[in-house]
Amino acid sequence: MLIAGILLLIIGIGLNYTNIQRVKQFEKEFKTDAAAFYKSEMERCESTLKEYTVAFKVIPVLVIIAALLILIFQAPLWRAIGITTIAMLTVILLIDGLAHERIKVYHKELKLVDVRNGIKK
Repeated sequence: MLIAGILLLIIGIGLNYTNIQRVKQFEKEFKTDAAAFYKSEMERCESTLKEYTVAFKVIPVLVIIAALLILIFQAPLWRAIGITTIAMLTVILLIDGLAHERIKVYHKELKLVDVRNGIKK
């Protein structure tokens, strides 16, 4: 469990750092050309939404495989690996579920923006 926790912590710190850098880049792109930024954001959102669709299909399959490990193998090591994997994937699924809802709202808001006038429709 400690290894899974450390892995999740490393992933979280890495994602946070890259997002901070991306926000700075987003600000520059928006100030340079708002219309181009809007278009790239729409494409990024749609791509990300598709990735979440894949993740929500793959992660449950991995959880099932981990559960089968627990049932099939009686060795404590394999059972621990299965339990830890299920716990880690559950946390990832929870985080991805929340992030998916946020990006869906953001995508809807982007659709309402009138880039030329800078106002919502």
